[in-house]
Amino acid sequence: MGYLCYFLGFLLLAARLPLDAAKRFHEVLSNERTSGYTREHNQLSGWSSDENEWNEKLYPVWKRGDPRWKHSWKGGNVQVALTSDSPALVGSNITFAVKLVFPRCQKEDANGDIVYEKNCRNDIGSSPDPYVYNWTEWIEDGDLENGTNQNHYNVFPDGRPFPHHHGRRKGNFIYVFHTLGQYFQKLGRCSENVSMNTANVKLGPQLMEVAVYGRNRRTHVPLAKAKVVYLVTDQIPVSVNISQKNDRYSSDETFLRDLPVTFNVLIHDPSHFLNESAIYYKWDFGDKTGLIVSNNHILNHTYVLNGNFSFNLTVQTAVPGPCPSPTPRPPKPTPPLFPAGANPLELREILGEDCKITRDGYFKAPITIVEGILEVNIIRMSGVQMHTPQPDDSLMDFVVTCQGTIPTEVCTVISDPSCQIAQNTACSPVDVDVGDPCLLTVRRAFNGSGTYCMNLTLGDDVSLALTSTLVSVSGRDAGSPVRMANGALVSVGCLAIFVIGIALWGYKKHKEYKPIGKSTGFRGQGLNVLLNHAKVKFFPGSREKDPLLKNRPGIL
Repeated sequence: MGYLCYFLGFLLLAARLPLDAAKRFHEVLSNERTSGYTREHNQLSGWSSDENEWNEKLYPVWKRGDPRWKHSWKGGNVQVALTSDSPALVGSNITFAVKLVFPRCQKEDANGDIVYEKNCRNDIGSSPDPYVYNWTEWIEDGDLENGTNQNHYNVFPDGRPFPHHHGRRKGNFIYVFHTLGQYFQKLGRCSENVSMNTANVKLGPQLMEVAVYGRNRRTHVPLAKAKVVYLVTDQIPVSVNISQKNDRYSSDETFLRDLPVTFNVLIHDPSHFLNESAIYYKWDFGDKTGLIVSNNHILNHTYVLNGNFSFNLTVQTAVPGPCPSPTPRPPKPTPPLFPAGANPLELREILGEDCKITRDGYFKAPITIVEGILEVNIIRMSGVQMHTPQPDDSLMDFVVTCQGTIPTEVCTVISDPSCQIAQNTACSPVDVDVGDPCLLTVRRAFNGSGTYCMNLTLGDDVSLALTSTLVSVSGRDAGSPVRMANGALVSVGCLAIFVIGIALWGYKKHKEYKPIGKSTGFRGQGLNVLLNHAKVKFFPGSREKDPLLKNRPGIL
């Protein structure tokens, strides 16, 4: 009898040895054996226990530093990036995105094959073969899906077959995700997403890992591994965007007195888990104005005092969840529906209804309120009249007023009439006495006539006040002093040239006349005679008879 027991024990030991020698998922996907703590999580929908066997022959396992990693891909190493849309409210879905980054000049084409990019040179130069990996050719040759060993090669590490897809193939990369002592397998392209419901996930930070394999003719080659930390919480992930019209730096938590501050609540809910839930917001602005409750995620509030305040927000909603376990009681026959006097909890159990669980979210931020520039206005604009010739630029003066603190700088942006294409930007310090009202004149030059859009900004250390206006710049006025002076100069110049021309013509005629005898008294009057001739020629109305002709005998 003793020998029989020894023999049976030997058989049991021999039967168990292959199981102990086989690789497990947790041994391949984790750096160290997963502790029993992580297996206390409930079953994730669609995931499997990492105690299952791993087919190491079809999916080889290489440790870090193994030289085979250097030759696992043509042209270099494949990198993998793993991200998530964490944090996730418990009960919602969390999505993990994985993306492969190939060596330079390589990309995935529409068929899922890896090809070289055109006109791209890498370290090995241009390749005559357009394909890095032509999986389509392998399939057409019958090495994969159409071969006799189809069931042997087209399986996941745990032996389950690849999903069958009609038409285009789903992909040539095998992704194995691992978290909380469970794994999920997927066949895909160079970028894939995996969603996981968090109803059975323990609250707090958790670790997700992924191992990527590339399909080969008769085996699968390890390509890369990655991991990411994600967070599951029972509090609604909330953030608030705080902004103000004239605030200069929105990130410094400093805002202006007597101007509305906008509070915009952003709830992180990428899986739209809260879409069907009513959400309420409780606002406390910290300035003793009281608590405001609303269902609007945007609210404006004006602080009327300077100082430091504490802004607090509570977001509350009710989401579907499991009902609490009923108090144990002696079994009783199942009552018919809606009987008089039935216990509501018993009815809820009969109808299979879900309960509502209240979830809250919190946000808190310090607020500093200071004085600043509240408003700016252009009350008058006029052209600048210059007394000396100027270039083609036209100068305009803008009289500007503002409310609040005295600005320290003024900036203008001159652009096209649509205010889209900037043509000139200029900034200058403002020299205004502290005791004076905010009244200043800004002079700017415009490049020729036309219509312009001008943005004018007054600023100090904490605030910016902006106003815009359309400016119509006309051509230089013909009646302006500059134009009149220029016209007078041109007229005088033309008249002088004309007079000199007439004088020269008369002088020429005079030289042709040869008088009889010498007359010393006539030479000194040559210029006067010429001018008198010109006067008689062009001003006949004022002509007078020469009295000398009357007194000279023998001349008519």
